[in-house]
Amino acid sequence: MPRIHSFPAVSRADARILILGSMPGIKSLQQNQYYALPQNAFWKIMGELVGAQPSLPYAARLDILRHAGIALWDVLASCERASSLDAHIRNEAANDFASFFVQHPLITHVFFNGSKAEQCFRKFVLGTQPLPTLNFHRLPSTSPAHAGMRYADKLQAWRAIQRLAAHATD
Repeated sequence: MPRIHSFPAVSRADARILILGSMPGIKSLQQNQYYALPQNAFWKIMGELVGAQPSLPYAARLDILRHAGIALWDVLASCERASSLDAHIRNEAANDFASFFVQHPLITHVFFNGSKAEQCFRKFVLGTQPLPTLNFHRLPSTSPAHAGMRYADKLQAWRAIQRLAAHATD
């Protein structure tokens, strides 16, 4: 099974919100872009929440997230996985969150894009790395594999980020 590696964090030092996935899927790794699979609702949701529309160039979407005070990263630095499914992740190694939060001292809220990201964070980061006091929130996965929830319901849950992002840029 191949060992894969996540991307660097997308962030600015003044970020107040961190969105965490588990590990980029095959399409994302091929294109070197977070959430590159068109069926993934992440960019559609970010388009509605902060204007990072999927029709915009990737670099522009990342700039919009940064300007909104949102950092984007994955819990895992590397793992073994034969497909894009989170259920196939094995032999995980976490990113260095202790250093990340030192470099991003204004982050107060961490949002997990689905349960696998939260599970990995709790297993490999909490209690193993020194972290500041943070508010944690699990959101429904934007992955097309999480088809049991309607898009409108996912969007409503993700609106928590929109409310915090609006205050971050005040």
